[in-house]
Amino acid sequence: MLEQNPETVKIAFKQFPLRGHKQSHPAALAAIAAQKQGKFWEYHDELFLNMKTLGPQKFLEIADKLGLDKKQFIKDMADPATKNRIKKEMIDGAAAGVKGTPAIYINGRRLKDRSVQGFQTIIDEEMAKLKGGS
Repeated sequence: MLEQNPETVKIAFKQFPLRGHKQSHPAALAAIAAQKQGKFWEYHDELFLNMKTLGPQKFLEIADKLGLDKKQFIKDMADPATKNRIKKEMIDGAAAGVKGTPAIYINGRRLKDRSVQGFQTIIDEEMAKLKGGS
């Protein structure tokens, strides 16, 4: 979608750790800590590749693999600002009606058809609203 709509589409990834997944909250902390070192997407991808073995040691192994400053990574994971960011994003998600992940919204509209055409249809509708002034 970014390639097809380079001037109009931006991605905002929000954390919404699910309560039923024991490692989802620490994984969110780790992803934000990696983001602070410019490696969010790389870390995110590694989390999903290693989802069955996640835990404190695996978070550090991934940080090492990506060449992160491990002391800073650990500090950022424990930072109250990181925890508060996750809390705020969860509140925002709940207010938007998020009950599970992934949840995709385009200009506040929940995407139900996750096909390429489904994405493009809503993008086109939202762009038409902007161009039409409504």
